[in-house]
Amino acid sequence: MADNNQKPTNSRMANLHPEGKPRKKIWLQIIKWFFIVAMLIIVSGVGLFAYYAKDAPSISQAQLQSGGTSRLYTRDGKFLLSLGSEKRTYVNNDEIPKELKNAIVSVEDRRFYKEGIGLDPIRIVGSVLVNAKSKGVAAGGSTITQQLVKLSVFSTAASQRTLRRKAQEAWLSMKVEREFSKEQILEFYINKVYMNYGNYGMGTAADFYYGKDLKDLDLAQTALLAGMPNAPVTYDPYVYPEKAKYRRDIVLRAMLKNDKITKSQYTQAVNEPITQGLQPKKNNATSELRKVDDPYIKEVIIEVKSKGFNPYNDNLKITVNIDQDAQQKLYDLVNNGSVPFTNDKMQVGATIIDPRTGHVIAIIGGRKLPSVQLGLNRAVQTGRSTGSTVKPVLDYGPAIEYLNWPTSHILDDSKYVYPGTNIQLYDWDNKYEGKMTMRHALEQSRNVPAVKTLSKVGVARASLFARKLGVNVPSDSGLSVAIGANASSLQMAGAFGAFANNGVYHKPQFVSKIETPDGLTRNYDSSGTRVMKESTAYIMTDMLKGVLTKGSGTQARIKNLYEAGKTGTVKYSDEELVKYPQYKNSPKDSWFVGYTKLYSMGIWTGYDNLKDGTPSGVGSSSAQLLYKQMMSYLMTDKANKDWTKPSTVVRRRIANGTQDKVVSPTASNSSWQLFVKGHAPKNPYSEVTVDKRKDEDDDVDTRFDTEDDTSSKGQSHSQSSSSSSHAEQQSSSQKQSSTSNNNNSNNQNQNNNQQTENKSNNQNNNSQQNTNNQNNQNQQQNQGNNSNNNH
Repeated sequence: MADNNQKPTNSRMANLHPEGKPRKKIWLQIIKWFFIVAMLIIVSGVGLFAYYAKDAPSISQAQLQSGGTSRLYTRDGKFLLSLGSEKRTYVNNDEIPKELKNAIVSVEDRRFYKEGIGLDPIRIVGSVLVNAKSKGVAAGGSTITQQLVKLSVFSTAASQRTLRRKAQEAWLSMKVEREFSKEQILEFYINKVYMNYGNYGMGTAADFYYGKDLKDLDLAQTALLAGMPNAPVTYDPYVYPEKAKYRRDIVLRAMLKNDKITKSQYTQAVNEPITQGLQPKKNNATSELRKVDDPYIKEVIIEVKSKGFNPYNDNLKITVNIDQDAQQKLYDLVNNGSVPFTNDKMQVGATIIDPRTGHVIAIIGGRKLPSVQLGLNRAVQTGRSTGSTVKPVLDYGPAIEYLNWPTSHILDDSKYVYPGTNIQLYDWDNKYEGKMTMRHALEQSRNVPAVKTLSKVGVARASLFARKLGVNVPSDSGLSVAIGANASSLQMAGAFGAFANNGVYHKPQFVSKIETPDGLTRNYDSSGTRVMKESTAYIMTDMLKGVLTKGSGTQARIKNLYEAGKTGTVKYSDEELVKYPQYKNSPKDSWFVGYTKLYSMGIWTGYDNLKDGTPSGVGSSSAQLLYKQMMSYLMTDKANKDWTKPSTVVRRRIANGTQDKVVSPTASNSSWQLFVKGHAPKNPYSEVTVDKRKDEDDDVDTRFDTEDDTSSKGQSHSQSSSSSSHAEQQSSSQKQSSTSNNNNSNNQNQNNNQQTENKSNNQNNNSQQNTNNQNNQNQQQNQGNNSNNNH
């Protein structure tokens, strides 16, 4: 019975797993495959490392000893300048204090002297764990040797932190460790790091910040310099003393922890004021070239950084789009008296681009400025209203593009009240001229037609059009934005460049190519983007030609040159006039944006602060006069070509006072107008051949130019004396009434009267109305949006 009660030992499970041996075999299989997979990963990793490492760039002692500064070259390959200080104080190993070496090693790479291959596996693993925990890059695993290699032959751009780059960096670090001693590596590093203000190397920095050699610095000063390369701008003791002290104390704590200083030394050093021994901030001795090019260099640095590179540490070769002769000429014109300004405090911001490429060839950020590197660049500031220069971009350009308006489209310059308010909009002269063509409204910069045009187009749609041209106008702006939006001379030059380039926009750019020491080359030129129909660009250019020949921009006109442009002025707000009532009849800001087929130039003039003064006298015309002299210089010996009318544009002779009544090509009381093909009135004079009509058109245009040459003398006098009495302006304007027959109106008599009134239009009066209009619109919107008056 006992045998019957005994459990069988040969059950089915026992038969399958006798004595547990199969379970052991499973674990052995798992371990075996784990090691196989691990070996495959290791072998693959080694193979991949070798594959990447074989293409690593060469590295030499000369590269390791050189400064990390980037060099700028012109498009024809000529060296322009270096971003670093012109003089670097190189210190040899025997001149470097042991205290400085201890500080650097303690804070940057505590096991530096124990590493034999230039890598620190412990630190790499630690940084991986820290970064994984923080889900970001919270800690770095690079040794001093790796940092030296990175500064010598690689870019620090985040986009370049690839597996290939890391493998090559590790390989070269091992190579450097084999070929150079630890002391040499420290020497190279100490002389290469960027220390802010164009200074490379800690020897240079010791003189810049303390006026001393490295050996003469105390412990606290040494610790500051040792910690600065981590973020030289952030730890600037002049600008950010609290942050500089924070970093200095980190270095001191690291030295204490590493047994390189005593507790008493640490206590004394951390209690030392960060400013102790600090020399008054000084500007590096700048060459005249650096002074002239400063605004351009500043934008180059910003653009290079935006592309992910560090121009101070990456040892880059940067090809820039500057035309140095043009840059020098622009600088001279605003500083040597060639272009008159009201006084030395009156400022300017101007940009010149090539509309065919978007290349910025010259830029000026101010005038009569001290030798300060990377100073305020007024050419790119966007806190000033453009005044009426925005009208082609936001009002009439969209009307042509979306509504197919012809140049003869009739607009009503009559009493206008902003919808939903009791705020009335006025023109500069507090008058209304009645019916007029779009061409005439733009030439004479009438405000009411511009606002009505924007209303028809719709702000949202117009805003989209402007943004395509690089001018950011919020889609929820009020209608007052039609006569002024905040933008920079850079943006306006780019926007008008699209008109000049037949509707293709190139974003203005200062850099065309960046080359890194490891052979990486990035080209930034592009084919541009079509932002409007070719017909829109041509029709707009044709109207803007008239601004210079018989409109508000005659002082900018260059005889016999195919050019187009637009004026803009801004008046002081009512609040500002309460404080400065003497500014009542003066503009706050004056603009001119003009172009040929080869160049587009945007110019702002005004004052930084109200207390500095106001543009008056000839200063009211400085923007136009600067354009005239600079464009004359640029176009010397250049092909003076007109824009070719595209097949999508139709020209018709239209009776004055009508929008689409076609008359004989020789009819009087009429003018040539442009239409978008498919939206033009039928031409009963079809027997006139296209070629003949073109010749006649050219004859008529030439005749208009000849008449304007005669009358522009009076116009020029009127505008150059913008601060003179109204009687003087009226007298000057009457001299030009003979050209009024070229403008459309209800009848010839009304046209003459309008032309007489409009020819007295000067930018002071125009800007005053822009200001009043914008103030009204601000009230309408109940918000602090920018206006023609507000910055």
